[in-house]
Amino acid sequence: MQYIMTFVWAFILVQMANFVLMSLAGGNDLNLPFATIISVIFGILAIIIAHVIPNEPIPAHEEH
Repeated sequence: MQYIMTFVWAFILVQMANFVLMSLAGGNDLNLPFATIISVIFGILAIIIAHVIPNEPIPAHEEH
């Protein structure tokens, strides 16, 4: 379920960024296929980064 929600949020955020950037660029047409591809790449990168970051607690530092 977390992977599905990662892709949903990636899709929503990239589509919003696409809309804002196209509006700032003078009202060009939205490029939905390109934004969808970028959102899939962004979602995959987010999942990879989540797996690379260690989930173990940091050991307490002992004072000497």
